[in-house]
Amino acid sequence: MTTLQEMIAQKEALEKKIEEATSQGRNEAITQVKALMAEHGLKVSDLGGKAGSAPKSTGKAKTGAKVAAKYRNTTTGETWSGRGLQPRWLKAALANGKKIEDFSV
Repeated sequence: MTTLQEMIAQKEALEKKIEEATSQGRNEAITQVKALMAEHGLKVSDLGGKAGSAPKSTGKAKTGAKVAAKYRNTTTGETWSGRGLQPRWLKAALANGKKIEDFSV
């Protein structure tokens, strides 16, 4: 049976091999990209960005953005955008016979 020290040594050896393989694969990819760029006469600026920069977003709306209130509790001033679960104050008012239109902003 292998000891803890032997397993740790095996783990470290495997991690080193993984790191070397990753580095080698990366270096080969860089070499291929450089060769293709030279073959086609391309520069980094032709790729549509700065070297090492991430691609820009597609311009979709940000998540979690504030939305204008559609309903307001005139008593307390609390508001609800109409998205997500109904707040407690609105549920209670609707249960007491009020209409949702009574709270429209």
